[in-house]
Amino acid sequence: MANESESDFPFSQACENNKDPILAHLRTLLTGCQSVLEIGGGTGQHALYFAQSLPYLTWHSSDVASNLNDLARRIMHASLENLPEPIRLDVDHRPWACGRFDAVFTANSLHIMSENSVENFFAEISDHMNAQAQLLVYGPFKYKGEFTTPSNASFDEWLKERNPVSGVRDFEWINALAQRAGLRLKQDLSMPANNQLLVWDTHSSAKS
Repeated sequence: MANESESDFPFSQACENNKDPILAHLRTLLTGCQSVLEIGGGTGQHALYFAQSLPYLTWHSSDVASNLNDLARRIMHASLENLPEPIRLDVDHRPWACGRFDAVFTANSLHIMSENSVENFFAEISDHMNAQAQLLVYGPFKYKGEFTTPSNASFDEWLKERNPVSGVRDFEWINALAQRAGLRLKQDLSMPANNQLLVWDTHSSAKS
């Protein structure tokens, strides 16, 4: 493992393309935060890049068991003090075996999950958020049932061909789930390549 290089690990071009636009917002949004839980760490590219770029944060990445080995390899190879061993986390296995965090981040995951898994994600999320914490979700969304671009409609078709339970989610449905979890929409940020960065925060009605 000591002889491995970055080229030995799984690579996502999407992560490479979106890491800087996302980081530009994280620098502002996560000011004052100390701990972040990343759900669906995947290749670990985001975890590594954001932990390197935001050294005041402890970045806790996580993923399902089948993806954990590759994620752990990249994290262990990086050997960053603020990037600990990843957490085994399946949103459908509740309660999650992790603590509370100042922020929760996930990228390009809700359109991969089934609708039931998305519901489980939001049903559990506030139990792992500290007071005045934030939830940040990156990815494509529909608005009032309409795709924002033809390319997102094509992407939705591709997702469903790959797995019928996947698909670009409706913003209104996602926001309703977040509100039910005691979260309040703070920002809906337009991102490159027809994506959004949705930001919710906890408030007085959130679970304590």
